[in-house]
Order: sequence, then C-alpha cells, then structure tokens
Amino acid sequence: MMVRVTSILITLVLMLPIAADAEGWGFEKNKRGEIPDVGRYGPMIEKYDGFYADSSGDKVVYFTFDNGYEQGYTDEVLNVLKEQEVPAAFFVTGHYINSAPDLVRRMNEEGHLIGNHSWSHPDFTKLSKEEIKQELDRVDEAVQKITDQNTMTFLRPPRGTFNPTTLEWARELGYMHAFWSIAFVDWETDRQKGSNYAYENVMEQIHPGAVILLHTVSQDNAEALESLIVELRKRGYEFGNLNDLMLKKILPFPILGL
Repeated sequence: MMVRVTSILITLVLMLPIAADAEGWGFEKNKRGEIPDVGRYGPMIEKYDGFYADSSGDKVVYFTFDNGYEQGYTDEVLNVLKEQEVPAAFFVTGHYINSAPDLVRRMNEEGHLIGNHSWSHPDFTKLSKEEIKQELDRVDEAVQKITDQNTMTFLRPPRGTFNPTTLEWARELGYMHAFWSIAFVDWETDRQKGSNYAYENVMEQIHPGAVILLHTVSQDNAEALESLIVELRKRGYEFGNLNDLMLKKILPFPILGL
C-alpha cells in the first residue's frame, strides 16, 4: 500500500507546475573578441551540462538556427551551407516539422543536426515535468519518422526561458541545453535591415568558441551567410557542430587520434 501511495505522490509532483522564478537568457554583447560574461547564468547552466560557448580557446564557431516556422529562406541557407561545407544545428518546433517536412529531411540528409525547440513553443517554467517531456517527445518522435536521426541530444528552450528546475529536468530527460554567445534581433520579418546589418552584428561580436544563434525567417541572415563564412575562414576560423562541442565537454583534454 505504501508503495502505491508513494507512486501516486510522485505522479502528482510531476504534474505540478514549476514554483521557481523564470530566467531569461541574456547578456551584454562583447565586442572585444571574447566570450561574453553571463554572470550567474554560467555556473547555473554548467551544473546541468548546458553550454553557451566553447571555452576551449579553439578558433572554431558553431552555427545554430531556430526554426519556428518557414518564411522561404531555409533553402537558401542550406544551399550556402552545402556549397561552403559548413555544418549547422537546426532547432525545430512541431509547427515547422508539420509545415516543412521536406526541409527537415534535407537538413538531415546534408549532415546537419536537428535539435529540439519544443512542439508548441511554450514557456517551460510554467509547465510540469511531464508536460515538458510530452513537448520534447513529440518533436523527437516526429523527426525520427521523417529522417534517420534516431537520437536528439540538444534542446533550445523556447524564448530562452529557463530556471534550475527546467535545466535539471531536461538533463534527466536526456537533453543538453544549448544556449548561445552571439545573437541579435533578426526574427522580425517586417523589419529586416539588409544583409550588411546581419553581417556586422555577427562579426562585431565574433570570438573563438562562439555559438551563433540565427533565425531562418530572416532574409538578412540568408543573404549574409556566405559572406560571414568566407570572412570567418579568412580570419582563421573553423566550423564545428554541437557534437564536437559536447565531446570537448566530456573529454576536455585532447586524446591522441581524435
């Protein structure tokens, strides 16, 4: 009887919303070629295996894209990445999977990672653990149905909203939070300012180990991407994928032959 009561209590706890306050990922832009200081957020996300940059000092950057809906520019982004042989991670929602399955397949077929951006883009800090699990499972299962990606490791929380509880729950559900060290306002489709605006916003913040967040709804980003890649190569940067970064976190010291 005690086991049954305990089981019921655990189930009820998982159904309760989170009590802790919500945090919004944000920081002061660093234009000195350094990883930005995120204050107390750094130790907080590190405790639960999250990351926002590659702190190894290697001159490498990581392109990541958030895909909530399709605006007609993802094909162009994928074309540039393919031509330039640059890997990326695309964080997709349920709406994106349902409305643009061919693009999700193409991401996978061309060697890019597909990350979890939740099914319906809710504020995780207002959900129970079971509700978060359902959000993440739906994306994972939908991606598996249309691609051969059979594992999903990286999570980007909707709106960049989180707290220690959501970080902990995500880790327990098998995910690493993937935040970012470079971003700018690029998602307002009716306020695009030209490719040079996107180019300058990224390049003025660039630093070794940067995780760059871009939105594929932005025409500016699509038009600036090739120039960004070409200039970064000129400056000696290489392009990694998030699996590389995860491996560095697990094995922080180089191993002969890897």
